[in-house]
Amino acid sequence: MVPFVRQFSVKRIRGSESERVLDAVATEEPLEIRVRYWFKDTAMTQSVAVTMRTPGNDRELTVGFLLAEGIIRSRDDLAELYPLGGEPSNEVLAELEKHVDFEAWRMARTTFVSSSCGICGKRSREALASEVPAWETDAFQVDRSLIERLPALLGREQAGFAQTGGLHAAAVVDAEGRIEAVFEDIGRHNALDKLTGWCLLKGQVPLRDRVLFLSSRSSFELIQKAAMAGAPILATVGGPSSLAIEAAQEHGITLIGFVREKRFNIYSGDWRVRV
Repeated sequence: MVPFVRQFSVKRIRGSESERVLDAVATEEPLEIRVRYWFKDTAMTQSVAVTMRTPGNDRELTVGFLLAEGIIRSRDDLAELYPLGGEPSNEVLAELEKHVDFEAWRMARTTFVSSSCGICGKRSREALASEVPAWETDAFQVDRSLIERLPALLGREQAGFAQTGGLHAAAVVDAEGRIEAVFEDIGRHNALDKLTGWCLLKGQVPLRDRVLFLSSRSSFELIQKAAMAGAPILATVGGPSSLAIEAAQEHGITLIGFVREKRFNIYSGDWRVRV
């Protein structure tokens, strides 16, 4: 039993028969993300988000969230990460380096945010576009066969989903089709934040020559997170929203949907997939 799974007694109905069994269920708990930053030589602390997540890899989730929000851009922006209240903890404090201008980010926000809200509180879509770094990813291409193999590759790594059927997964795949890391969470946004946070901590951001593959559909918020991490290709099992397609086109991301067996749709940047 993986640590982010709990068991509950349920009554299982199958046709005219029923039985009492233990069922594996994905755990869901809140995580508060707090930031310690410097303003005019004074250390200050502020709560920036509360997200409902599956416990585990909270450090990576925190880092991925800060990256997606544009609070940090590299490992050099982050001084330390602390769980608050001991282990296990539902609070994480991220200490920023002195050069990080957190006040500028705070002033651009109008509301308290959660990791799944994406552009909640943003002043405009144009403001969001201005935050995405100008990563250079134009040279990266992959073969069609790599995209076709993604569902089978990811399926072998989804331990939590195999037990619960209730967890999303996000994977980073290299140009040869090797999965480098997989993270699961009850929230698809959190799964991607855990993955990009892991990549940043490993010094792999921007992801110039990597594919992101998600077990979910694609939405504007996921495109935002992929763009902030410098990922040139985002592929998903489900389909995209209209705003996801427009954002992918705007940021030069190859967006692929309905990746199942040997078929998929390319919604933007089809030149990156050699067919």
